Amino acid sequence: MSRETRTPPESGLVVVDKPAGWTSHDVVGKMRGIAGTRKVGHAGTLDPMATGVLVIGVEKATRLLGHLALTEKVYEATMRLGVSTNTDDAEGEVVAVSSAHEVAADAVLAGIKALTGPIMQVPPQVSAIKINGERAYKRARAGEEVELAARPVTVHGFEVTAIRHSGDVVDVDATVRCSSGTYIRSLARDLGAGLGVGGHLTYLRRTRVGPYEIGLARTLDELRADCVILPMADAVAAAFPRRDVTEDEARLVAHGGRLPAAGLGPGPVGVFAPDGTLLALVEEHGQAAKPLAVFVS
Repeated sequence: MSRETRTPPESGLVVVDKPAGWTSHDVVGKMRGIAGTRKVGHAGTLDPMATGVLVIGVEKATRLLGHLALTEKVYEATMRLGVSTNTDDAEGEVVAVSSAHEVAADAVLAGIKALTGPIMQVPPQVSAIKINGERAYKRARAGEEVELAARPVTVHGFEVTAIRHSGDVVDVDATVRCSSGTYIRSLARDLGAGLGVGGHLTYLRRTRVGPYEIGLARTLDELRADCVILPMADAVAAAFPRRDVTEDEARLVAHGGRLPAAGLGPGPVGVFAPDGTLLALVEEHGQAAKPLAVFVS
């Protein structure tokens, strides 16, 4: 009796609207069941408190995720001034309270301006950054005082949409467009520190990762009913410059060979065969385009 052969799942990206209270790993676990494969990963971690765009890779598309994680991101956030927590967000313990009643809108806007552009940012103590091989959050939750070095990030845009005074606290609603590695929790903390009253993040929703916007995102319930997978070729064409090659060049790329550089920029470039098949991601160095990931063999 012949064993039934199972059709492998389609390779591609799924744009999930992550629910509050779920870790990114929780979503990956659920998507493994929905997509019917263990080969699932995510690009760019979202804190459990946060909602919004989480890009999931299925099958071969997991090899795209490291490159997608480096792209620009957009968030909607609410930052509360007057209260500091040990995690820099609403899930932590309150460690300091200071009345923000006298903080004027002009002062808030000035503080935000100082946090816009290329800045050096200290990540939260409770973060996934590794210190001597161990996650910072594990050390912090064990009671250790964690010292993380400031890192360069870029806040491309920090637009205030509302400033709301309520007793001794001030809530600032904002849209932040930033480079990969930027912590919105740290922006809230540093905004409050700069104003002398402390601050933390109370709401966070990611609305874009690279070209993948919230309008493309589906809830887990929606994906259970209809698992929409963006094909690999479409995902790469949306996120990276495209290079179409000849049949001879396609054979070379398929075997991991280098192409002459085409002047398409410093980042990854999607290489496509004459029939439109996605072949690889390459990156140009000097006169050559070197493969980062090959998707055919």
